[in-house]
Amino acid sequence: MNDGANPTTTPEWEELIADADGVAAEYRENGWDAVVLEPIDVTPVEQGDQSGLDVTIVKSAYDRVADLVGSDDVSFGDAEVYYRPAEGEDQRFALVIERDERSESAVLVPVTYALSESRAVFERALREEDLQIHVRPEAADEWIVFSHDDPSLFLEESDVREWTDG
Repeated sequence: MNDGANPTTTPEWEELIADADGVAAEYRENGWDAVVLEPIDVTPVEQGDQSGLDVTIVKSAYDRVADLVGSDDVSFGDAEVYYRPAEGEDQRFALVIERDERSESAVLVPVTYALSESRAVFERALREEDLQIHVRPEAADEWIVFSHDDPSLFLEESDVREWTDG
């Protein structure tokens, strides 16, 4: 149930951001280039071929990620997803770490989404085995896409069972 509160201002969100900063610090201690994004908004999107989670960030952070992604030395092909169980709530939280082992680069993307509002996006992602995270700057029509071939990492088993049983 969404009570109208912005999920990016909740204690759970603040804890997720703090965890992202801590994980990034560990990466940096091991010699990695780690960028933590602090989304302004995370929205489910399903418009034509564009389906997934739309993550809006400030332009300066976007430029940094775009430079990293655009580098010939970097190819993000690995990811880790740290999903936080919802404990009966509709709002979900996850920390996604986009990784390139070869260049030792990581982009940490905290996300939150209301399951009731993003069900169609996740059902499509599960069918197509592809959940896309579109990172974009505010007020711009450009974005960077990170793709995940196991969307179930962003859900609880009970969510998927409920959809298939219902």
